[in-house]
Amino acid sequence: MSGQSALFLGDVMHARLRPRRHKLHYRVFSLLLDLDELPAISTASRLFGHNRRAVLSFWDKDHGDGRTGTLRAWIEARLLEAGCFEGGMSLRVLCYPRILGYAFNPLTVYFCYAPGGALRAILYEVCNTFGERHTYVIAVEGGETGPVRHGCAKELYVSPFLPMACFYRFHIEPPGEAILVRIDESDADGPVLVASFAGKRQAMTDRALLGALLRYPLMTLKVMAGIHWEALRIWRKGVPIYRHQAAARPVASTIVTTRFEDARTHEPR
Repeated sequence: MSGQSALFLGDVMHARLRPRRHKLHYRVFSLLLDLDELPAISTASRLFGHNRRAVLSFWDKDHGDGRTGTLRAWIEARLLEAGCFEGGMSLRVLCYPRILGYAFNPLTVYFCYAPGGALRAILYEVCNTFGERHTYVIAVEGGETGPVRHGCAKELYVSPFLPMACFYRFHIEPPGEAILVRIDESDADGPVLVASFAGKRQAMTDRALLGALLRYPLMTLKVMAGIHWEALRIWRKGVPIYRHQAAARPVASTIVTTRFEDARTHEPR
């Protein structure tokens, strides 16, 4: 197996800044999957399957509009709405795979490249434990290279310890030999949370996948267990709880048009 798809081994870090400090750090791995390569990878791999049962798998229904076989069309429709669609784009998805049939992805990131290789847009797909999903679609400024900075208002309830009136700032170092996805979340009183994933690239081979499985067995179950364990620790520190605000629709998206430089005027007050 070769091409643009890859395995990224790295670290997830969350640091709560107030009203009580709290920090977590976990070793994880993510897959970067080029949608055009998925059929060939699924056929060639003994461990990985696309829309089929396997030790490691990627299912379209876990993302986008939740239907099998429509993920590319769904992404392209969002890009068209955002005014940054081009024919023949390369679409790459950074996410946790299902492991033995289970996965939970708090954040899935879609890197959308023009045929010439320029990064045209990034989609940030946020999921919560209530089965709701919201995607923020943000164009990448023409000619921009290197790290990407984006910002948008929070539209989906995620954590019982964070209010809805928050703002996200994304700092992205697109996938190469390494990758960085960092989110700084602010509320009316300023920065409240920093979350990041930093990883190093490995070729997506069965040997590399097996090695990741052995190093991080049942990782996706541990992600969900870790969410609840850390929530208990935060609750015991006396951090206020915000009740779930149900989304108007279980699957939704927002086309973000605010430039990062103008984002401060859109932060909660």
